[in-house]
Formats: sequence, C-alpha cells, structure tokens
Amino acid sequence: MKFRPLHDRVVVKRVEEEGKTKGGIIIPDTAKEKPMEGEIVAVGPGARDEKGTLVPLDVKKGDRILFGKWSGTEIKLDGEDLLIMKESDIMGIIEGSAAMKKAA
Repeated sequence: MKFRPLHDRVVVKRVEEEGKTKGGIIIPDTAKEKPMEGEIVAVGPGARDEKGTLVPLDVKKGDRILFGKWSGTEIKLDGEDLLIMKESDIMGIIEGSAAMKKAA
C-alpha cells in the first residue's frame, strides 16, 4: 500500500536502538524506552502561508531525525509500525558521520 501524507506532515519509521549498554548489559524490552530517532519514509507537499503560497518542508525522504518522546500518531501500514507527525514536531536532522555510524 502506498501512503502520501498531506500538508506539512511526515511519515517516520523509528530507528531501533541497540539492546545492550556500552558495558554489555542486555536491556529487556519491558525496560526500553521508545526511541526518539527515526528515518523519514514519506513527506507531504508542504504547508500554505497566509497568502496561499505553498511552503516546502525542510526535511526529505531518507533524513534521520530526532523528535519528541510523545510526538506523532502511531499507525501500522503493511505490518510496519510508523509515526505520522507534523514537521513542527521534529527537533532536528542528524547529519554527517554520527548518522552513518548508526546506519551501519
């Protein structure tokens, strides 16, 4: 199924954190917090300003982002857990080597 968000909304897939601490302690699923990092799967066309002009979003598909702990609405599409949120819920884009290390 294809899904395209409207206006200034984005679809985000949470990036799962490793289940071990740096010291090697394994954290059970019940003690884990939901990750506040994700990858953008789809973006809407943008919001409209007072004049009706379309203002494009600052994020794009594939960006790794940080968002608030309680941001967005959780949905399930094709068996995959995703979040739909407004661009204003995004705190920032993760750039450079830190994002590449986590992706590897």
